[in-house]
Amino acid sequence: MGNSSSVVALPDVDSLDRQIGAGLRRLRQSRGWSLEELATRSGVSRATLSRLENAEVSATAVALCKLASAFGLTASRLLHQVETEASPLIRRSEQPVWDDPATGFARRAVSPPAQNLAGEVIEGALPAGTVIAYDLPPRPGLEHHLVMLEGALTLTVEGVAHELRPGDCLRYVLHGATRFETPPMLGARYLIFMV
Repeated sequence: MGNSSSVVALPDVDSLDRQIGAGLRRLRQSRGWSLEELATRSGVSRATLSRLENAEVSATAVALCKLASAFGLTASRLLHQVETEASPLIRRSEQPVWDDPATGFARRAVSPPAQNLAGEVIEGALPAGTVIAYDLPPRPGLEHHLVMLEGALTLTVEGVAHELRPGDCLRYVLHGATRFETPPMLGARYLIFMV
């Protein structure tokens, strides 16, 4: 859990980092958890959590997923906790994008924030020759529909590998590990619908 895997540059980083930091602190405090307890529950170091809450760093997608899991939320829902107003329409230019400098992974939260609605959509973009592995989902038991838009992707879900090409749709309920891998010369862009 090195800090280098938890730092990423974001658009309008100062304002967004402050919102996320304040939101993480509110969530943690609402549960009555110390930084140490959240570190134990999430697997993100206490030092990194403190730096996130103080808006000194930005979280990668992997760190956000670990934190979301600790709170029993999806990563998108965790990020939406910092939103003050929700509209049923969110323009593409307003959809938050998280870029991971360690892997080049870009994650776009497509769905508008909605506390009372279950489904959500994210868009992922992985450069060629990239591997991202998650030990556990942020919220086990969600139904996923991954729709390939461009490129090629091998998605391994709980030990079963699936080779995906544009137009393919993989439907699964996620309880365990996943691994996203693009071939050396071709990246991937896809949508994931979660219910």
